[in-house]
Amino acid sequence: MNLAVFEAFVKVMETGSISLAAEQLFITQPAVTKRIHSLEDYFGVKLFESAGRGIQATHAAHSLLPKVKNWLNELGDIQHTLSHEQTQIQGRLTIGTSHHIGLHHLPHHLKQYVQQFPDVTLDVHFVDSEQAHEQVLNGDLELAFLTLPPVGDERLKYIPMWEDSLVFVAAPFHPLAQQAELTLQDLSQYPSLLPSAQTYTSQITLAEFEKQGLKPKISMSNNPLESIRMLVSIGLGWSVLPKTLLNHDLKRLNIALEMNRQLGMVWHPGRTQSKAAQTLIQSMQNSR
Repeated sequence: MNLAVFEAFVKVMETGSISLAAEQLFITQPAVTKRIHSLEDYFGVKLFESAGRGIQATHAAHSLLPKVKNWLNELGDIQHTLSHEQTQIQGRLTIGTSHHIGLHHLPHHLKQYVQQFPDVTLDVHFVDSEQAHEQVLNGDLELAFLTLPPVGDERLKYIPMWEDSLVFVAAPFHPLAQQAELTLQDLSQYPSLLPSAQTYTSQITLAEFEKQGLKPKISMSNNPLESIRMLVSIGLGWSVLPKTLLNHDLKRLNIALEMNRQLGMVWHPGRTQSKAAQTLIQSMQNSR
């Protein structure tokens, strides 16, 4: 029974789909199915059943998942411990990043890192900051670059890297864009396009409204900031976006309120870190 079989099982459980698991593992769907069947034969249980056009995990699969993930994490710790004793920087480094940070802040740093350490296989996962935070805590990611939470978890280590100014925006033809000065009360009269309330960016925005006893009219939630930018640009509502995303399709609204979010790194200091992770962390800190 090789490691790839267990990795395929975890990926199918995470995605709920053979096809999505195959896509993320860069293998064919039949290859994923074969690995799942070999695992079922090994344990003598049924792990997935057909459900319409998809699949549904059985009770046995849900029972097996945490045990497999813990075993893979322990195996990773062993690998990191052994690689830690060697001077060569190599192996697989699994990191997570939000789409915004991955597109606008990380490319230059990761390009230098990959060129400097060609023996490291960099496995980059694009996920929401909140999901990346949880995956670092669970040991699924060794390191993540994300919007730092308003209140951190004492078990994790946070390093601020970038300060991201947040601004209120609307389409140039939106009624709010025609006014010289605005208040949050003015904004609350029009529909807004904000990330889901669970996101750190939305929490920062909603906190400002709550201070004044207000609540914005949220017409829809859409987590990727680039998607929100497009929807705002066609006039569906106002939003709050990082200043770096401003373009000619948007107008910054004139509100006397400063909002910022901290972007940075997070990892679990209680877990053994690979040389590859230590080197990337040090490189990022030196670039501040």
